[in-house]
Amino acid sequence: MTDDKTLRMQQLVRELNEASDAYYNGHTERMTDYEWDARFDELRRLEQETGTTLPDSPTQQVSEDNITGQKEEHEFATLSLAKTKQVPELVKWAGQKPIWLSWKLDGLTLVATYDGGRLSKVVTRGNGHTGTNITHLATAISGIPATIPSLGHTVIRGEAVISYDDFDRFLMESGADYANPRNLASGSLTLKEVDEVRQRHIQWLPFTLVYTEEAINSWGERMDWLDRQGFTTVERLLLASPDEDAVEKGIATFTEKVTTKQNPFPVDGLVICYDDTAYAQTGSVTGHHATRAGLAFKWEDEAAETTLREVEWSCAASTISPVAIFESVELEGTTVKRASLCNISECERLGIGAAGTRLQVIKANKIIPKVVQVVERIGTFTVPDQCPVCHAAATVKVSEASGTKTLHCTNDECPAKQLKKFARFVSKEGMNIDGISEQTLSKFINLGWVSEYADLYDLRSHIRELAQMEGFGEKSASNIMRSIDKSRQVEAHRLLYALNIPLCGLDVCKRLLAAYTLSELISEATRQSDDLFATQTEPQDVFAHVAGIGPEKSAQFVRWFRDEHNMARYRRLLEQINVTQAELAPKGNRCEGLTFVITGDVNHYKNRSELKNYIESQGGKVASAVSGSTSFLINNDVASTSGKNKKALALGIPIISEDEFITRYQHETET
Repeated sequence: MTDDKTLRMQQLVRELNEASDAYYNGHTERMTDYEWDARFDELRRLEQETGTTLPDSPTQQVSEDNITGQKEEHEFATLSLAKTKQVPELVKWAGQKPIWLSWKLDGLTLVATYDGGRLSKVVTRGNGHTGTNITHLATAISGIPATIPSLGHTVIRGEAVISYDDFDRFLMESGADYANPRNLASGSLTLKEVDEVRQRHIQWLPFTLVYTEEAINSWGERMDWLDRQGFTTVERLLLASPDEDAVEKGIATFTEKVTTKQNPFPVDGLVICYDDTAYAQTGSVTGHHATRAGLAFKWEDEAAETTLREVEWSCAASTISPVAIFESVELEGTTVKRASLCNISECERLGIGAAGTRLQVIKANKIIPKVVQVVERIGTFTVPDQCPVCHAAATVKVSEASGTKTLHCTNDECPAKQLKKFARFVSKEGMNIDGISEQTLSKFINLGWVSEYADLYDLRSHIRELAQMEGFGEKSASNIMRSIDKSRQVEAHRLLYALNIPLCGLDVCKRLLAAYTLSELISEATRQSDDLFATQTEPQDVFAHVAGIGPEKSAQFVRWFRDEHNMARYRRLLEQINVTQAELAPKGNRCEGLTFVITGDVNHYKNRSELKNYIESQGGKVASAVSGSTSFLINNDVASTSGKNKKALALGIPIISEDEFITRYQHETET
């Protein structure tokens, strides 16, 4: 029996270490958190039963990122936290001492060190004792200021994360294929080019102050101190008397934010720590955990068994993905009847069968429906040889890096492949067509109503059919038509963004249109396409001189408009819409060289956007967050204790009212 247990332990160690390597190093993930936790708990139970721990057991070591580069030993070891899913265990651990709850952000831990008020190094967690020095990438990661007011030796741990919105936007703009924001973040830190990393919109959120020369014993006060230094720290909640009722209410507060998607970043639980940092340091180290340094709470995933009805193949982006359609079940207060199966390899790993197969499903981290186990397999799983939308041949591709099998439509013009692009086209930042979700777009595409952007403006011919579709009605159909008609009037930068030109986000579109009119842009991009010597003019040379563009973005823009299919569709779209272009070039220089941050309500301007437009028209810049490069914070409540005001005061940045701004930088006749 012991031999059987030993073999099982060896198998678990191998599977967990392989999954951990994929998780921490930006590869295709091998298993869900649910499966990881189940295997980890099984391994720990077997170790206790046998009294044996294998040398490479994940229960005894910190999972390691293998980012290449100069290795650096941590001044303070970065150990992992013990985990629990049980509130009573958490309450027992707290021992009636005041504790803090905060997000367990799902990213990569980075340790930033400051000396003399300046950033001296940024190091990845690595194995907890030695990490990789990535200081050269610090300027590409939002939230790591180059300087802070404190002049002493300061060590801070934080999580490098990518928001769900930035993740979706990056996938649409780049056409890349990453499983989730964490996967993208970890892959990004292996890059060498700072500009390339900056495009991923990684943000660093400090979650603990490891060391400061100032005497601050309260964890909460230490986090407030970080806020005053200009950092944006992790959201947190104090439980002064952590009995079971208080802890459950505190966890419920965070849980609601997860289920209602109020938190923009991926999380995989909560972190609990003592407010008394001196007490927290008195614990012992067991395995790779410091017993009092903190505790990780992970939600108990609610599971349900159901019966598979069919595997639906959905063609979107670059792959045809399998989706399990099953008998509806109630999970986390919602009805669930479908879940992505990701790819062919995942179907094979789970052992997916035909209709009638019994499945176990969860909502991972309270959000994402996930098939985690096949309880009883019926029949065999088959992979289609045709695209379900355009019926072109479908082929299986195997990733050289991970061995993952995915199915692909061979037709580059397949409308379903463009689903993410259609979603960006109708988005608020694009054509702003309200009421058309990605799911609705998928229906329109599969019905054959939409195969290119201009088709959206002919949907009125299907209004009767739309009104009779499940989930719609005459009112919602009419609302969609009104929204489509309203979008016919569009600003040039929104149109360019909506076209899904690779590497051309909203900022790039605005920069191009600040240097050219729309017609001039198109003319310059296509001017060489009819030239006999067109091959002598490289696309990257056309707009590379524009600030913030560079050769790669220029090349992508030019190639898009030199493609005859793209131009044909663009011209058909122009027949349906009216494009306007605001005068983006500065009209004056009253704000030249200055950077402003605007917060709170405005009185003299219609809204903050109008004030922002004025500042930019006078050669100034408007940033979203206060930093060392901010010239002024504009806030009509100058004495406010808001986060932005606190940061401005800490950094010595003047806070001025709207009236004072007008007096300094605008003539009376311009208000």
